[in-house]
Amino acid sequence: MRPTGKLHLGHYHGVLRNWLRLQHEFECFFFVADWHALTTHYEDTKIIEESVWDMVIDWLAAGVDPESTTLFLQSRVPQHAELYTLLSMITPLPWLERVPTYKDQQLKLKDKDLATFGFLGYPLLQSADILIYRAGQVPVGEDQAAHVELTREIARRFNHFYGREPGFEEKVTAAIKKLGKKAAKLYQQHRKSFVEQGDREALEKAQEILENQQNISLGDKERLLGYLEGGGRIILPEPSVLLTPAAKMPGLDGQKMSKSYNNTISLRDEPEVIEKAIRTMPTDPARVRRTDPGDPEKCPVWEFHQVYSDNKTREWVQAGCKSAEIGCIDCKKPVIEAVLAELEPIQARAREFASDPTLVRNIITRGNAHAREVAEETMTEVREAMGLEYH
Repeated sequence: MRPTGKLHLGHYHGVLRNWLRLQHEFECFFFVADWHALTTHYEDTKIIEESVWDMVIDWLAAGVDPESTTLFLQSRVPQHAELYTLLSMITPLPWLERVPTYKDQQLKLKDKDLATFGFLGYPLLQSADILIYRAGQVPVGEDQAAHVELTREIARRFNHFYGREPGFEEKVTAAIKKLGKKAAKLYQQHRKSFVEQGDREALEKAQEILENQQNISLGDKERLLGYLEGGGRIILPEPSVLLTPAAKMPGLDGQKMSKSYNNTISLRDEPEVIEKAIRTMPTDPARVRRTDPGDPEKCPVWEFHQVYSDNKTREWVQAGCKSAEIGCIDCKKPVIEAVLAELEPIQARAREFASDPTLVRNIITRGNAHAREVAEETMTEVREAMGLEYH
């Protein structure tokens, strides 16, 4: 998670609650992505420095358990940067340029100059973050699934270059000749399109050519499939996407809760601040007067009821709003109570951790050490595979 400001209910419902579940099912690595924050906040890093420790405190307060997970700072594990650099040597530029969020973020953040190498390369840094721990599964929303797919392709390409069997190239060349001139030419064209442009359709066509071949051995077929996808010794395993439930936390204005929209409720906002924020939320514009009937479906407050209220309360809202039997302030009261009740224990734990900064730093120091140990095991194999150990 990038340290670029206070954590809010969107972070809690969209990410942290999922982490709380995963930490009891898997070996998990959760880290403060301070290098990633630099991709958009490189001109003024003050917000990053201010947010790092507050964010860790919020994680702990929400229930992330340092005894069950590894919590660390990205910049304290230099192996991330080393793997990022080595992977950059083999990653085709078009692979980065076609990442969906690249142009999307440039449009959304027009006020920032994102024409930098760091911003173009941030998906590759994400890949290094994942591959350095040989992660089996990566919990992401649908909008980030393309980043994991890029990571799979980069791992495949790395393994293809550096994880081959002895004489692999010669055996592949001989196997291609056995395909016959027409099939061999098509196979090589499709492979080039996939390797250089990431064309998934070309990959499938090349695989189909091999599946239909009757005059090559099973071993040659496996080699040619591997040649397409990066066969050989698996040094960097390909991770899988672990889709997280879509975040259901709306903002105060009905849009997605986001600092960019200035529509958030922070996890550590004072109760009176939270109450005022919800009381002043916009409602159905048709309800100009208290006696005007309204439609909950057109009201941002209704989306909060979808998150926090039980069926009985939601039925009360639907009936009362449409008949004008309840006013907007009445409708907001159960939401205010539910949000305050949810945040009360989190805020109490946050105060405890904030009062003991040495404890928080010790947790991160331990996590940094463990992350470096695991990361160095991977880097030792990577360097050996690339011929960079120089024994």
